[in-house]
Amino acid sequence: MEARLHTDRRYEEELKALHHDILEMGGFVEKQIVNAIAALVHRDSERARETIARDHTANRMDVEIDELCIRLLALHQPAARDLRLITTGLKITTDLERIGDMAVNICERVLELNEEPQLKPFIDIPQMADIAQRMLRQSLDAFVHEDTELALKVCAEDDSIDSLNNQLFRELLSYMAENPNTVTRAARLLFVSKYLERIADHATNIAEMVVFMVKGTSIRHLDHLPEHV
Repeated sequence: MEARLHTDRRYEEELKALHHDILEMGGFVEKQIVNAIAALVHRDSERARETIARDHTANRMDVEIDELCIRLLALHQPAARDLRLITTGLKITTDLERIGDMAVNICERVLELNEEPQLKPFIDIPQMADIAQRMLRQSLDAFVHEDTELALKVCAEDDSIDSLNNQLFRELLSYMAENPNTVTRAARLLFVSKYLERIADHATNIAEMVVFMVKGTSIRHLDHLPEHV
């Protein structure tokens, strides 16, 4: 009986560690986004290079969390809610790792953009970044607190960033149409905008997985989000 209690206690500690590690990785990739956008706005190539160089940290966290999840599955054979928690953890880290990749991609475009004069004031892109960061933060809060209402709020906010992306797309197309010399710079800014949209998509994926984890109900690919789950 004592050995069983010890095993159960260790299992609970490992589940807490899973929550902690996912939050830590989420905080790290959010900081990567902050640094990437700051590098863009301030034309700071050194900051862009440092952000790219730190990407290996997100990759290491991804591997470590995957190993923890696999160990939990193999040693404890969880069922029901715990099983959904662990499998959700595996999927969340994939999205977080890809968010880190998007931050790196932004920095790579920053290094290219800094070779030429700035095309336009940076207004839309920082606004998109703020929304994407908030969506990421709230999706992880929803995960930790098992808050499906917050998760649904994150999913609904994806429309805001899509709207800004479309607006910026039209603006940059007009630059390219009026002056062919702007095509390369405008195209790189379009890439940055698309990367931010993808970050928001990954945050939405996390939120959708939270709903599945808590309720056992999939809301992916639905035409309309439910008001409550």
